Amino acid sequence: MEDKIRCGWCTSSDLYKKYHDEEWGVPVYDDPTLFEFLILETFQAGLSWITILNKRENFRAAFDYFDYKKVANYSEEKIEELMQNTGIIRNQLKIKAAVSNAQAFMKVQEEFGTFSDYIWKYTDGKPIINNPKTSKEVPATTPLSDEISKDLKKRGFKFVGSTVIYAHMQATGMVNDHAEDCFIRKEK
Repeated sequence: MEDKIRCGWCTSSDLYKKYHDEEWGVPVYDDPTLFEFLILETFQAGLSWITILNKRENFRAAFDYFDYKKVANYSEEKIEELMQNTGIIRNQLKIKAAVSNAQAFMKVQEEFGTFSDYIWKYTDGKPIINNPKTSKEVPATTPLSDEISKDLKKRGFKFVGSTVIYAHMQATGMVNDHAEDCFIRKEK
């Protein structure tokens, strides 16, 4: 594992390397996983991704393993319980956004059949393959992430700015931003 060249952003911990090697940039088409990444990315806003990865299992347990049907129905008591959970990010606005985002997620499913069909329509169901020489060349936002962000906000989603959406696109493989010398790029 150590002899491989990876994207520069993920070399600080084994957890980061594992995430990079096994998940980042791998296309995700199932709604439960897309919802998990959406919620994790919204909690990440303003924080580092490694902070979220380190708390990921706590988030899974606290949010009923990202069962969006359950999250959509969280009561004020459940929100207060989450506010007391030291294993997650205890930001009341983000916790409440998780609930309203679950509700909006299901509305998108009603309209498009699946959230996957909705989100992947922006790339015709295929990943956008970028060719950055280094991680420094990877943008934080793109015109496409701006467009998706704007539409999600119109649909009632919260904490879905363009940077959050671009990170979601990277995490779920809608875009592949592995650097030119990254072993994953070379294996494709």
